[in-house]
Amino acid sequence: MLKRMSDSRKNGSAKEAVAPAAQAVRPALRGLLAAMAADCKDCNLCVEECGFLEKYGTPGEIARRYDPSSAEGQILPFECSLCSLCDAVCPAGLAPRNLFMEMRRESADRGKGAFPEHEGLLAYERRGMSRRFTWYGLPEGCRAVLFPGCALPGTRPERTWELFETLRGNEPSLGIVLDCCGRISGDLGREAQCTAMFSEMRDWLLERGVREVLVACPNCHDMFREHGGGLAVRTVYEVLPVAEPPAMASNSGVLVHDPCGIRFHGAAHDAVRRLVAGAGIRPADMEHARERTLCCGNGAGADCLSPELSGRWAGRAAAEIGNRTAVTYCAGCAGRLGERSPAVHVLDVLREPEQALAGKIRIAKAPFTYLNRLRLKNRFRKELPVAASRERTFRAAPEKKGGWALRLLLLAVLVGAIAAIRLTGATRYLDQDALRGLIAGYGILAPALYMLIYTVAPALLLPGLPLTIAGGILFGPFWGVVYTITSATAGACLAFLVARYLARDWVEKKLRSPRWRRLDEGVERHGWKVVAFTRLIPLFPFNLLNYAFGMTKIRFWPYAVATFLCMLPATVAYIVFSSSLLDLIRGKVSTTLVVGIGLVVLVSLIPVFWRRWQAGRGGRDPL
Repeated sequence: MLKRMSDSRKNGSAKEAVAPAAQAVRPALRGLLAAMAADCKDCNLCVEECGFLEKYGTPGEIARRYDPSSAEGQILPFECSLCSLCDAVCPAGLAPRNLFMEMRRESADRGKGAFPEHEGLLAYERRGMSRRFTWYGLPEGCRAVLFPGCALPGTRPERTWELFETLRGNEPSLGIVLDCCGRISGDLGREAQCTAMFSEMRDWLLERGVREVLVACPNCHDMFREHGGGLAVRTVYEVLPVAEPPAMASNSGVLVHDPCGIRFHGAAHDAVRRLVAGAGIRPADMEHARERTLCCGNGAGADCLSPELSGRWAGRAAAEIGNRTAVTYCAGCAGRLGERSPAVHVLDVLREPEQALAGKIRIAKAPFTYLNRLRLKNRFRKELPVAASRERTFRAAPEKKGGWALRLLLLAVLVGAIAAIRLTGATRYLDQDALRGLIAGYGILAPALYMLIYTVAPALLLPGLPLTIAGGILFGPFWGVVYTITSATAGACLAFLVARYLARDWVEKKLRSPRWRRLDEGVERHGWKVVAFTRLIPLFPFNLLNYAFGMTKIRFWPYAVATFLCMLPATVAYIVFSSSLLDLIRGKVSTTLVVGIGLVVLVSLIPVFWRRWQAGRGGRDPL
């Protein structure tokens, strides 16, 4: 883990300070590193505001010790939320955010910026840019379009439609673009992907006469401002008409949370406050507001790799909000802040102020958000007269093929296996008693071979669930549990010992993600309790987890005992369930099957019970 530099290191020679810049591949990064190393005065003003910098040091310290070839240097920038608060408070006018963004691009260029934790975000973006979810509709003479972004149409489709209708009152030729701006790829350092997708969208609009984009999402505003070229951009909040405050204005007041994506756009800050006041509600600034606003914790995917730092951002914002209600103008911020405090979107306040402030507005969540987006798309297609339209089919890179081919192959194998069983007369072995009689005929050899395979499987990173199900079918609920839990524990211990004594370098290359570092830190603080927690709450891939524990300081026997005891509940559940699978295939529902299903459900709900219990007592996970 990267540590804060000592004073002696900070005061090292200029040659030492800028040496790492020579290792960087990207020319822009070389320049930013050299400038930050030389110009940052290490005054700690930004450190006092930011948990990320508190953890890793001032931007100058980070620049002086940055090594782009090290695992730490490749991961570190992805823990920064890129919220630009450091830029806002820097007395020297430096922009550390640009440095950390360029570090992300450097990691991506080296092929070291792909983390499994980001796959969910990237999949969300791919869906948002797909033909299924995109639609461009331009009426005759269209010069401006509404670009609502991804989150608003999903969580608030009716608000999105109302917003379009309101704006169209002043701009009858207003068009609509349902698409994703590509900010996720951009923030994750995938510059070529982001640029290609955005440029294609921009050029299509410009070629058809569009000259202005009205955005509802602050991050989309940032993207169009930076990459829009001939497209002017304004937020919808600057365009919406401000109502006259009602005669009986509300005495209630709200705090305005400014999204960090629009930190330096004062016109939007002022516009939102005018809109809130026009609804008869007194707006007030949070302690951190406008240029110095706080990130909600979801910025730039930092929550994926560093949930602890993300939680600290959310916690600071919640502390400032207290028991009051926060009004924000980012759908993502409204959702994130709403997890801890009363938080609403300004569009809800403008439309239904009393219900919004009372927390009675129903906001859709996934997977229903995707259905909402499809319905909204269909509504626009049906009701908006257009001269030009399209669904987006452009892709910056060829899509991976083979998914359907693999599924068809597996289906063919399954059909072939069923046919072979019937043609060879092996259906008699679908009788559970007959099958177990056959297995018993092999004596000790059958369980010995099963346990050997199960012991080796975790070390080879093979999935254990199929073997567990096979154990229940072949050996029944009692011996199936005995053989499976024994061999599963032995396999986990084998991988543990391999990591600790035989293949440390190989394991370190596999475990690059910061979540494995959190595991190491958790073991240092809580010892065997982390083993128990991760066996009961599946936060990590089981097979890699075994290797990861071998890299920590936990002793072997506490690891083995905690592994055995805490894997036992799931083992019992799946063995009892699978021991009656053959009866189910033959159309018979046994008591054992019902009990097994109940146990599997209970085991699956352990994470839910844990989270609720922790929330009730205000506790935190050991990781």
